[in-house]
Amino acid sequence: MKVAIIGAGSLVFCKTLMLDTMQIPGIGHVEFTLMAPSTRNTSCVKRFADQVIAKYKIDAEVKITTSREEALDGADYVIATLKIGGLRAYEYDVEIPLKYGVDQCIGDTLAPGGIFRSLRTIPVMRALAEDMRRLCPDAILLNYVNPMATVCWSMFDSGIQLVGLCHGVQTTMLLVSGYLGIPQDEIDFTCAGINHMGWFTRLEHKKQDLYPRLRKLFEAPEYYCNEKVRGEVFRQFGYFMTESTGHLSEYLPYFRKNELGMDTYCDEPDFGGETAACVKWSRILEAKYKNVDMLANEPIELPPRSIEYGSYIIEAVECNRMFKFNGNLKNNGMIQNLPDDCCAEMPVIADGTGLHPTFVGRLPEQCAALNLTNVNVQRLTVEAAITGNPEAVVWALALDPLTSAKLTLAEIRELATEMLLAEAEWLPQFKGRLPRSTPKVVEPAGTVRVDVPMDPALAISVRFGQL
Repeated sequence: MKVAIIGAGSLVFCKTLMLDTMQIPGIGHVEFTLMAPSTRNTSCVKRFADQVIAKYKIDAEVKITTSREEALDGADYVIATLKIGGLRAYEYDVEIPLKYGVDQCIGDTLAPGGIFRSLRTIPVMRALAEDMRRLCPDAILLNYVNPMATVCWSMFDSGIQLVGLCHGVQTTMLLVSGYLGIPQDEIDFTCAGINHMGWFTRLEHKKQDLYPRLRKLFEAPEYYCNEKVRGEVFRQFGYFMTESTGHLSEYLPYFRKNELGMDTYCDEPDFGGETAACVKWSRILEAKYKNVDMLANEPIELPPRSIEYGSYIIEAVECNRMFKFNGNLKNNGMIQNLPDDCCAEMPVIADGTGLHPTFVGRLPEQCAALNLTNVNVQRLTVEAAITGNPEAVVWALALDPLTSAKLTLAEIRELATEMLLAEAEWLPQFKGRLPRSTPKVVEPAGTVRVDVPMDPALAISVRFGQL
């Protein structure tokens, strides 16, 4: 079995996925091919993995390459963990919008940062899918690349098998289990929606509804203060969901639009909502580990398999062992009140015959409505990324909940133009094209409004919206 990891320069994540896969019972020989634009990090991962393989006598080998075609050739599974533009592009994603007053914490999923990360990433992922069709047409793509929804959506027409994977469901269930004092494996649940906004529509323990207890807990300050944004959405919309406070505050218009919202809901340090938290953390890591082998002092051990779904899906398909998880796939009517063509996060069953989405039905209408505010942005972002139409970038930003809560349409157009110029080296599909400029709305002194003759009764009806 060959596993290609594209974007394997992500040291810790790449190592985790490899060690997980090595521990699949009865998996047999595994060849890992690690691909990244340079071998600086992948050589560190290989050195570490080779030591683990030797110590535990694992039937596996690790190869490294800078050629995507070489990595994909004959692969059975492709794991994507790439990031286009690195820290420099990420800084543009966060710092340029901040100049306009759009304050992001993470900036990798929605809002201007998420939109522009999509614009950089989607063409590369579509090219990856084309290479897979040619070099490993039967392989399954396990996508960990953000923005999850737009990246997966952009490849639904590619003809390859793919599923988007996130750990929001698992980590949220650990949180709920801890809050309620119930072992996680004893909680029955249904979770569905979109990536980073999946709703737990059912939470049960021995057929007893857990929601009354969870709602009561979240009215206690010591619980609410841990997750102010998620807690407030839970309080107001009735269901707990998969996204943490810092992330969720960017996807909705209520929390980061003014000083009151920031002070009330985003006052926790680091990833609880702090401005540019993820960029600051990325800078710290880059400075700390520049030219340093992060795995040099790592214990040569096989830790327990992580919560990441990837190895369990491979096990299910290769060994015909059923595994249920939440994955990102084309909706196709599985969630009835979300668009059929969107990328939805839903329960999926993996087994020896492949991946099988399960029917959810309708989400609570208020939950679907919040999802749709993000789906609208995702749709226009995918269009912009594929067509290279700069106007679609403006439209996506204009419909983004946070951006539209902060800026006028004219300011949004200026923001789109500045970001397209700053990130042009990673956006070849636009070929230097920019949104059309529009004149500023200025009324010179002495301007006389045009008086259009109109029947008085009709004018009253028009003015008060009665027609």
